[in-house]
Amino acid sequence: MAQPFQPFPPPPDVNGNVIFKIKGALLTLRDRRVLIDAAGNPIVTLRQKMMSAHDRWQVFRGESVEPNDLIFSVKRSSMIQLKAKLHVFLANNTKEDVCDFRVEGSWLERSCTIYAGESSTLVAQMHTKHTVQSILIGKDNFTVTVYPNIDYAFIVSLIVILEAINHEDDG
Repeated sequence: MAQPFQPFPPPPDVNGNVIFKIKGALLTLRDRRVLIDAAGNPIVTLRQKMMSAHDRWQVFRGESVEPNDLIFSVKRSSMIQLKAKLHVFLANNTKEDVCDFRVEGSWLERSCTIYAGESSTLVAQMHTKHTVQSILIGKDNFTVTVYPNIDYAFIVSLIVILEAINHEDDG
């Protein structure tokens, strides 16, 4: 059974300091990305499970892809969707009858909301932050609001997966 994920400390400030970066997508049989902290330490590995009807992704501790290091998995709630709806299952939720978290939103609109399970309890929100840089050179900037007691790396991982699934749909 996987050990509980140790929360990553909150960012030191809101002055635009880099907290996380993504390494990848690595050219392997499985689409794989590594979330690293500002010092370059691997936090989690995000791996797309190939041949999956619902775009399943798995997230592992550090750079591992071993089953005992699985933290959570993410899949689309259905194969055909106009707006993204992802279900998140923690590693110990092996039956997957009810999701532990869900992501709803639209990458095209650059916004999403993350809820606790099937409830209306918000845990995080993301939306586009319009700046001169984003308008003039087309570089996206986002505002992500993470509610208390929610892990920052967890939320960033979900946003990266949402973006990856959107690019699959475009291509």
